[in-house]
Amino acid sequence: MIKLLNDYATQILGALPANRLLALDVFRGLTITAMVLVNNPGSWSFVYPPMLHAEWHGWTPTDLIFPFFVFIVGVSVSIVMSRELQKGTNKLVLIKNAGARAVKLFLLGLFLALFYFNFVDPNYSWIESQLFSIRVMGVLQRLGLVFFFTVLIVIYFKPLGRMLWMVGILLSYWLLLMMVPYATPNGEVVSGSLAFGNNLHAWLDSLIFSDVNLYYKDAKPFAFDPEGLLSTLPAVAGALAGVFTGDVLTDKSRTLQSKCQLMLVSGLVLLVAGELWGLIFPINKALWTSSYVLMSTGWALIILGALTWLIDIKGYKQWSAPFVVFGANAIGFYMFSAVLARILIMIPMQETSVQGWLFSSVYQPIFGSYNGSLMFAITFCLLCYLVMHWLYKKQIFFKV
Repeated sequence: MIKLLNDYATQILGALPANRLLALDVFRGLTITAMVLVNNPGSWSFVYPPMLHAEWHGWTPTDLIFPFFVFIVGVSVSIVMSRELQKGTNKLVLIKNAGARAVKLFLLGLFLALFYFNFVDPNYSWIESQLFSIRVMGVLQRLGLVFFFTVLIVIYFKPLGRMLWMVGILLSYWLLLMMVPYATPNGEVVSGSLAFGNNLHAWLDSLIFSDVNLYYKDAKPFAFDPEGLLSTLPAVAGALAGVFTGDVLTDKSRTLQSKCQLMLVSGLVLLVAGELWGLIFPINKALWTSSYVLMSTGWALIILGALTWLIDIKGYKQWSAPFVVFGANAIGFYMFSAVLARILIMIPMQETSVQGWLFSSVYQPIFGSYNGSLMFAITFCLLCYLVMHWLYKKQIFFKV
């Protein structure tokens, strides 16, 4: 068995270019795997706390996953834009391509928001419940917006300008949330509130969107979305941190050891800075606070640095093959898992859904409630891996 696994890993890794930085591929694969794992428990009633988001202020390991994706977007932008600009590719062409990709990501997010039908309720109206109540913002929508604005900044600004944008965004967002006043429905003028449903971010979402089109549609006094408009700004700052990391990774004047050391030290500094800033501007994923950006970027750098040391410097690569497969088709993996999860919930089975029946009749009796819920998520990931592996072998990659 061990020989078969080693042979399989060698086959996957051997197909990669010899000079490729494997740690980045593995980091991407680990991140998307973690996202699919936490998004698909057997039952949301039985989930271990580290696999849930923090209720409001504070953070859990799950709260690191999405900003890791944003960070990876920035690394990719650095690598691709540097190559294209060096080739002399017209900037307007690059912007047009970035805009097209952003639109595709946004539309994919809207597709997932619409992909649901209640086959049990005879009075269910897809038009009313899904189309008219569509959640406009979301994970892919944010990634699309962040990608586009990051590309614009990278194209038109040098490293110093990008740094000023990053720092300026984080400081400006802090000042906006803490100092800009807004009026609640009862006429009270508020500023500096970071309460659930009562903050500038929520006020703006509620002003622009209808309550039914937001994730927290019942929040008071303002419905809002954790991937709302205003909090997209600090997400761009997180992507710019990824851009600087991409610049380091592609810097031929540095040794791999020095790159690794720089990532680890920078990550530790940002992590400490984020935690300290969090004492006055709380770490909060739903608000995507500036302290949250520093903290999560710090962890991204530490993990990527550790993976670089383990995989690319020390050569411990065999274990990473499955994550290379997942990372190579990250958007495809995310879309497939999201569609499959909805299908399992939509199809009725014995007064529940296929997912509900599998959990209550198979996983829960064998493994118990919490372990059964976790085992369902693991099985779900393994099923997705079979599909992603087949696509990888066929060299079919889902690109937008």
